[in-house]
This record gives sequence, structure tokens and C-alpha cells, in this order.
Amino acid sequence: MIARIDQTKEKTARDIQSIQRPAYRIEAELMGFHDIPHISETIEEIQQSEETFLGYQEEYLKGFISYKEEGDVIDIYRLVVDPLQFRQGIARSLVGHLLEHNKEKEFIVSTGTANAPARKLYESFGFREEETFEVAPGVTCTQFRLAN
Repeated sequence: MIARIDQTKEKTARDIQSIQRPAYRIEAELMGFHDIPHISETIEEIQQSEETFLGYQEEYLKGFISYKEEGDVIDIYRLVVDPLQFRQGIARSLVGHLLEHNKEKEFIVSTGTANAPARKLYESFGFREEETFEVAPGVTCTQFRLAN
């Protein structure tokens, strides 16, 4: 169900893009900020990403998490669920899987300060708010950290 996916393959990159765009549009609405880079990311840009991607797949890709490992810290870059699959526990499963398989690591993640569902999810795993920073006039993101 959850396994590493290869974003360098065109079909996988298309699957990522097909759920990423609508999901980030919803976050953009929550934040009141419509210039989230992943909304306009091309297939080629996804293929060239240096992030590691884990996908939640049943009959199709329903969600994914991506990250970069930097020493003892895993920086979560994306957590995306197909909007048609919201509230099915997919995001929780993806985060839980990543944490379970990297128990010795620290984790950081940033999300829109106004994205209450994402904030609540990370906090439920024990992530603590570390800092808030402005990404555009009047628009903030919050960074969370989980130290093991």
C-alpha cells in the first residue's frame, strides 16, 4: 500500500501532478495565497526533483509524501492526498509510515499557518511549532519539528 515511487518515470510524475494540483489549490484557498509553486510544477520538474517519494497506492495513487534526508534530519517537502480521498486516513498513514521507518531521525516540516488540518495532523504526531515566517505579504507558514 505504501511504497517508494519513482518520480523520474513519466507516468508516475503525471500521477503525482494529477493529485498535487487540486490538493495544493485547496491549500491555496485556506492560505489566501495562490502562488504555491507546486500548483504550476511541470511533469519535467517533478521528474527532476531530488526528493524521495513514498506513495499510497491501491488501485491508483491516492496520496504521497516526499522528503529529503539531510544528515540526521528528514525534511518533509510534500504531503499530498487526492482531494477525493480526504478524511480517509491516508495522510496519517503516510506520515506514520515515514516516522516508523526512521525512528532515529529528527523531522521538520512547514505548512501554511492557516492550514488547520495539516497543523493538527503534525501536532497529533508530536511535532512542535518552531517558527512562523512570512512567504508573501500577509501570508505565513509555520515550521514544525519532531525530535526523537
